[in-house]
Amino acid sequence: MMRVLGFINNSFNGLQKHKGIAKIKFKANPLGFNQFRSRGLSDSKFFNGNDTVLPVLIVGAGPVGLVLSILLTKLGVKCAVLEKGKSFSKHPQAHFINNRTMEVFRKIDGLAEEIQRSQPPVELWRKFIYCTSLSGSILGSVDHMQPQDFEKIVSPISVAHFSQYKLTASLLKQLEDLSFHIHTSEAFEGLNHRPLKGQEILMGHECVSIDANGQCVDVTVAFLKEGKYMEKNIQCNILVGADGAGSTIRKLVGIDLRGEKDMQKLVSVHFLSRDLGQYLINERPGMLFFIFNTEAIGVLVAHDLKQGEFVLQMPFYPPQQNIEDFSPEICKKLIFKLVGRELSDIDVIDIKPWVMHAEVAEKFVCNDNRIILAGDAAHQFPPAGGFGMNTGIQDAHNLAWKIASVVKGIAPSSILETYETERKPIAIFNTALSVQNFRAAMSVPAALGLDPTIANSVHQVINSGVGSVLPSGLQRAILDGIFTIGRAQLSEHLLNESHPLGSMRLAKLRHIFEEGKSLQLQFPAEDLGFRYRKGALILESDSVLGAPELPSGRRRDYAPSADPGSRLPHMNVKVLSNLSNQEICSTLDLVSGDKVEFLLIIAPVEESYHLAHAAFKLAKEFEVSAKVCVLWSAGTKGIEEGSNAVLTPWENYIDVVEVKRSSTSPSWWDICQMTDKGAILVRPDEHIAWRAKSRVVGDPIMEMKRVFSAILGVDSTKR
Repeated sequence: MMRVLGFINNSFNGLQKHKGIAKIKFKANPLGFNQFRSRGLSDSKFFNGNDTVLPVLIVGAGPVGLVLSILLTKLGVKCAVLEKGKSFSKHPQAHFINNRTMEVFRKIDGLAEEIQRSQPPVELWRKFIYCTSLSGSILGSVDHMQPQDFEKIVSPISVAHFSQYKLTASLLKQLEDLSFHIHTSEAFEGLNHRPLKGQEILMGHECVSIDANGQCVDVTVAFLKEGKYMEKNIQCNILVGADGAGSTIRKLVGIDLRGEKDMQKLVSVHFLSRDLGQYLINERPGMLFFIFNTEAIGVLVAHDLKQGEFVLQMPFYPPQQNIEDFSPEICKKLIFKLVGRELSDIDVIDIKPWVMHAEVAEKFVCNDNRIILAGDAAHQFPPAGGFGMNTGIQDAHNLAWKIASVVKGIAPSSILETYETERKPIAIFNTALSVQNFRAAMSVPAALGLDPTIANSVHQVINSGVGSVLPSGLQRAILDGIFTIGRAQLSEHLLNESHPLGSMRLAKLRHIFEEGKSLQLQFPAEDLGFRYRKGALILESDSVLGAPELPSGRRRDYAPSADPGSRLPHMNVKVLSNLSNQEICSTLDLVSGDKVEFLLIIAPVEESYHLAHAAFKLAKEFEVSAKVCVLWSAGTKGIEEGSNAVLTPWENYIDVVEVKRSSTSPSWWDICQMTDKGAILVRPDEHIAWRAKSRVVGDPIMEMKRVFSAILGVDSTKR
């Protein structure tokens, strides 16, 4: 339910309050986009080989920044991470990990498996429950898991429920295994006197200015050491802003956001209660609890019922209300009202206000492709559907191989422009879907006679209309009075089957649930089926791209597609070798996560073998790795010998055979809606770069030259 809220992380209070830093921020803020006078840089100068210049600097050590640093390091790219917080937040924040993100995590050694082992059992979080209190009447419940979600037909892995701070800890362990070191400004000696070497995370360091005028990006960072304000200059070739919704990087380069601001203000209360967790396990397990009664209204996110870890979300209406109105003691009383009884062991950990936005940055890439935005810095969604963190991690997955291609000289810096070309439309679509899902969530209180739009309109009138001239105490009294009248709609006297109005409202509520019109958790069609329609890919000459389908706001099943720009469909295959233990894996596992490598999938057909030879030859010419997968149907003649005789002298190939679920299951080429004379070229991020549906027309050498040239943005005549 919760999204990444980097802009409300209070862990850097010491630096925030320092007078010097305030001055620096004031000085830095005017450094708008128009003041950047970046020269046009040739690609030969993009990476000048100077050891004092870091190839990639990532600002923000949230999940997006950490995942990007892992992927880049695995691809052999030196990088370092700056984080303004002195420590990592323990607030649960985001918690739903969708299918595609779990597939990305399968590329990070053991991470997906660790999440699956550590998350709560799915039976404890598959439902959303709507009730008058946690111990009162249940108004309805929605089970968001369907049988096919566990059958691994369309994906080798399922969705997960795993709090963000736990994910952060797992990512840090991965980075530790990759020889990363975490440094604080207090403990790290000599930071101000040496360049960053890479494989470092600097805590308590805030970016305060950027200069992209030269042949690299000069970043000034501020930190406190022994109570003294200090600055350091860091030079990098590429700067990635993954620093959350309030992104300093985005503000410094002057990129605006477009969309809907201030959709709703809320207060988030993080608390522990094993008593409540055990009660819900026994009586009504679920992930989200929407609670409506005459005394309080709120949404409870059960992050871990066994550990008794919860976050309560409540509407917040400043300035008539202020955060001091939500002291730990007041929050406890509100929680008791929502639970329906007192709890013996409640422990309020943290209370934070936050604002829901639905906005996308105007640009994701700027300053000669040297400064890039990712995650919440580039897009902010309502938490409905959990698209925030997931979209950000998928940004990182799209971006990592492109940065590595530039660093290693495989592609010019212009390939980084395709990151924006591909990811911005996805961000815009996910924004619309999240807003639509949020509106669906609001349909439930509206059916009960609590239309949130009325409350927001009243609040707006008090703030900016005639109510604004009234004394603040009277404004608050009016607001509280209106809310009390509204909550009276939820009284047991009114909200029951015997009362005509109550019966009508309950019937309307049942209809919303039965029709799938309430808040949804899973969107398989959008989760796995999103497609890049332009970028580092080649569309088929006969393809006609209509307008992308608008989000429906309801769950739709994913339909596998091998169209260019789509994620490679999943199918289990068996690796053929001389070993008696024949490995079974997913087609997605055939794509390397450790190098920039393209995968060509073909059938054991003569003309496709000619194409494979051409792909190897041209990949060598373009100085990029290529791997060929020969995909056999079960029982095909010659399967025992494999492809050695026809692919020699090339060695980077693999023979695999389909593993069908049943004799009636479609073949690989049927799933892809292609013939076995076709071919598919897959990018390092598992998206399809090019395909020939039935056969390659013309000279395979010329076709592969055209393909690699277009995807990498390289002029083949200058190779």
